[in-house]
Amino acid sequence: MPSLTGKVVIVTGASSGIGEASARQFGREGAKVVLAARRAERLETVAQEIAALNTGAETLVIQADLSKLEDIQFVVNQTLSKFGRIDVLVNNAGFGRLDWLENLDPTKDIEAQLLVNVHGVIQTTRQVLPVMIKQKSGNIINMCSMAGLIGTPTYTIYAASKHAVHGFSEALRREVEPWGIHVSLIYPGGVATEFGQHAGIKRKTKATTPKFLLLTADDVGRAVVKLVQHPRAMWIIPWLWSLSALLNKLFPAFVDFTTIRGFTIPEREDELKAHA
Repeated sequence: MPSLTGKVVIVTGASSGIGEASARQFGREGAKVVLAARRAERLETVAQEIAALNTGAETLVIQADLSKLEDIQFVVNQTLSKFGRIDVLVNNAGFGRLDWLENLDPTKDIEAQLLVNVHGVIQTTRQVLPVMIKQKSGNIINMCSMAGLIGTPTYTIYAASKHAVHGFSEALRREVEPWGIHVSLIYPGGVATEFGQHAGIKRKTKATTPKFLLLTADDVGRAVVKLVQHPRAMWIIPWLWSLSALLNKLFPAFVDFTTIRGFTIPEREDELKAHA
């Protein structure tokens, strides 16, 4: 595997879940890891854990709200001030609020979700890009989701944000390749993280990711590092979800029918009866 020793890596949303796991994996590779998120105390803990690996990795902790341009600019400026370059950007910061669209709060659930999941990715990339163009090298890893390929009920805004990241990344990849910059998308299926605790999931059907397909944050963190070492345009993990994406693309009417009959109607049964 190509060495990542000494490479300067920014990981957003590094205080928990996939971001934390990715930061640790880069630390194991001896990289210089910039940890950016809102929870400073959690970032400090992750930084200490990376230092304890004794791999020669360095860390820089920066408290930042990735929905704010000034915070994003601060992260980039502090990184350049300390390390002088940026080799890898992992756009991981994001969250989901899962409910029927009419139940979502216009500001807290809709606007805030789009600000972090879409604007945060775009603006962070925009700030880092001139540095990578000047270097004529770099890797940008954008954390997507199967929701960026398949839209399912209660995921309207989250799916919209991840579809936006998909389109943004595809266009960007074709813009920056001549400068030696690689843009990669990673599409994890269900991951055992704090995501579900904050998403407000309420399901009568108890529908969830089967255990044999459920990933750990470390699974995804290792995949992120591999994407830097061996870039590719997109990576769906685990690979079985590729079949679902193909089915959704080739037979959308079938997916509509099974999803509506198997999920939407049972979940909204009481409401449907009330409005009958």
